[in-house]
This record gives sequence, structure tokens and C-alpha cells, in this order.
Amino acid sequence: MSLKGCSDMTGRSWRHNPNGIANCIDDMLSYLVRRILTLIPLFFGITLISFVVIHLAPGSPIDVLADLNPKMTAEAKQRLISYYGLDKPLHERYYQWLRRFASLDFGVSFSPDRRPVMDKIRETLPITIVINALSLLLIMLVAIPIGAYSASHPYSAFDKSLTLFVYIGFAIPTFWLALLALILFSVQLEWLPISGFRSLDYARLSLAGKIWDMVSHLILPVLLSAFGGLAGLSRYMRGSMLEVMRQDYITAARSKGLSEREVIYKHALRNALLPVVTILGLSVPGLIGGSVIFEQIFAIPGMGRLFYTGVMSRDYPLVMGILSIGAFLTLLGNLFADISYALVDPRIRKGGKG
Repeated sequence: MSLKGCSDMTGRSWRHNPNGIANCIDDMLSYLVRRILTLIPLFFGITLISFVVIHLAPGSPIDVLADLNPKMTAEAKQRLISYYGLDKPLHERYYQWLRRFASLDFGVSFSPDRRPVMDKIRETLPITIVINALSLLLIMLVAIPIGAYSASHPYSAFDKSLTLFVYIGFAIPTFWLALLALILFSVQLEWLPISGFRSLDYARLSLAGKIWDMVSHLILPVLLSAFGGLAGLSRYMRGSMLEVMRQDYITAARSKGLSEREVIYKHALRNALLPVVTILGLSVPGLIGGSVIFEQIFAIPGMGRLFYTGVMSRDYPLVMGILSIGAFLTLLGNLFADISYALVDPRIRKGGKG
């Protein structure tokens, strides 16, 4: 834990307060407990709403199976409805799902392979996490520096170019841009693979060949997944930096003779990152939701593509399992953002008192 944010209500750091470390740790633990107690009912509220919505949506898994087998009789349909438990009241089905969830059992998929949902998620989740983690890392490494530089050189040619990039990033649909990138780099130029996560001959490649094979398959999905986030976060960073640069302590730092670079990157940047940390936490749902689109376009066998398949086949256990994992990752991202915010701002972990 960083101790730079540990200070008392008078602003003195822990170095000047013998009890500063203990108070900081107590405040953080208390804040963490409060946040977790808030997230638990929120998580189960999300699962309840998701469960109700997917079961009330038009169509059912029995209709999908009947389309695949036109000769299915009414008696066979009724037996399947009873077998899947679809003849029970909605609240009873949700209660049974909660009992299985308590042991991390999402049930068995309705698909013909009848595999456990957890096994399917375990196979596809790492791929989705890798793509989203790389996208988030790329957004942080690129958007924060260029946003800070743009704020330190307002209305310059670079700043105007960044503004244009932001508008383009918000205006262009990323799925359309992904299709154009596929046509250009994979079909016409043949620089990158057109789909998948690995090549068919992956097992026969050398170690260096395997690394390049995976990297080449991830370049387009990661870049395009991060495109919208780059535009938005760089703009947020610019606005936050401009607001901080107008504060009195920045003027005081300049009056002490500090260089402009030191003022910006040592004093202004840290405080400007506070709202950006929250934005990063809130960007997790967008990345997870975007996985459904990008994994379908690039034929990547991740959790997003599995979710699309489950929705189209009305595979209720599979859809609920993926939604639960997605909700957990989203709330976890928000929790990390809140903790990071509280570490650098004592007012947050003290509940806004003082």
C-alpha cells in the first residue's frame, strides 16, 4: 500500500504523525468493508434482473430444438420442458440457480454436448481476459501521456489533432472499423491472420513462432478494442489536467522556480489521475461488452463469442453463468478503482467527513 495518500485531516503526512500509518490502515479497511457490503447485494440484484429478463425474452430452448428437429412431437416437447425445469415458477427456478451458484455450479448447458457451464467458461475466460487486459493496458499507456501533453500545450497543433482524433473515435462504429481493418490488413495486404486465436499448425511451430503467431492474431482485436477507449480517456485526461493546472498550488510550485516539466509531471499529473482512475474502472463493462462483438468478428473462441452463441440458442444456464462472471469482473474493476481513489484521497476513505 502506498503511504503517500495517508494523511490526517489537517493534511499532515504519516511521517509527521506517529499514528498516521495505523489510522490510514484502519480507514482503508473500514472503507473496503463498506464497499464490499454494498457490492454484494448489487451483484445479486444484477443476477436477479438478468435471470428474469432472459427467461421472459421471446423464444425458448425448446423452440430452438424444435426448429432443428421438425418431427418433434408435442409430447417430446413437454418432456424436454419438464427435464429442463422450465415448467416450474420463475422464482423457484431462480432459487435453484442460487443454490447451485453457492457452490460455483452454473449447471449444465442446454447445447447438444451437455457439458457443464463452468467447464466452457473456464476454457474461454482466459482468452477474453487477455484481450481486455491488453486493451486496458494500451489505453493507459497511450491515453494518459498524450492527454497530459495536450493539456500542457493547449490549442497547439497537437492538441487540435487530438481533438479531431477524439471526435473520429466517438463517431466511427468500432465494428465497422474492424471489418475495414480485416479487409485491408488480412485480405488485401495479407499482413495479419484473418480470424481465430491461433493458427492450425500452432503445435508444430517453434517457441518464437508460437509467440509471434499469438501476437499476430491479437494485434487487430486489441487495437480496435482499445480505439474508442483511447479517444475517450485521452480527452478526460486533458480536461482533468487543465482543471488541476489552474489550482493555486500549481502557481505556488511555479513561483518556487520549478521547471514546467517538474510542475506538470510531479505535481499536477498525480492529482489529475484521480478522476481518470474512476473512468478506467467504469470502462471495464464496455470492454467486456465489446468482447461479444470483436470475438464474433474475428472468430476468437472467447467468452464473448460463447455468450453470443448461448443467447442465440436460448441456453439459459450458459447465459446466466457468463453474465454472472461479467458482473463480478465489472464490480471488481469498480472496487479496484474505488480503492485506488481512496488511497490517494483521504476524504474518500473517511466517508467524506472533514
